[in-house]
Amino acid sequence: MKTDITRADILSLERYEAVRADKRADVRAARKNRRVEVGPFANFVFENYDSLWLQIHEMLRIEKGGDPQIADELAAYNPMVPKGRDLAATLMFEIADPDRRDTALGKLGGIEAMITLSFGEHTITGEPDDDIERTRQDGKTSAVHFLHFRFTDEQAAAFKTPDTEITLAFGHSGYRHASVLGENVRNALAGDFA
Repeated sequence: MKTDITRADILSLERYEAVRADKRADVRAARKNRRVEVGPFANFVFENYDSLWLQIHEMLRIEKGGDPQIADELAAYNPMVPKGRDLAATLMFEIADPDRRDTALGKLGGIEAMITLSFGEHTITGEPDDDIERTRQDGKTSAVHFLHFRFTDEQAAAFKTPDTEITLAFGHSGYRHASVLGENVRNALAGDFA
């Protein structure tokens, strides 16, 4: 299991174009078992080395910033690669209508600190990425958040046990929703632990 994307892992744009369709298809297929919907408009995508490797290459392809951009992309995305005792997720509040989105996000300030994974006797609270403040002073939260769920050895072993019921939940008064992860999702995410 690779836990860091290095400069040596980055393909030239020409080499990337040659493998792009296959890599995108692979990540798209894997994401089916790494995506969890919670409530009417929250979607989590649990990231891994492959999904973030693809994201870096897509950014390089779009922006064409060359070598200087590579260091920036590695710095931005490497912290999200699971390190063997954590899960990393991108949370997106997906509301197409801009007015409805603004209203909903305006009521969800601080929600990024109120997300848990629960299984057996264990509850792990997600830790929001601290790259920027995701809830503004006016109480409006961002439509996108990056979270880490850090596990002890005991918690990782419990999570990896087949048929363990795992619940992903929001504890925010304005969005009290939860979803039980399917066994296919639990199994895919268990592969993120060393």
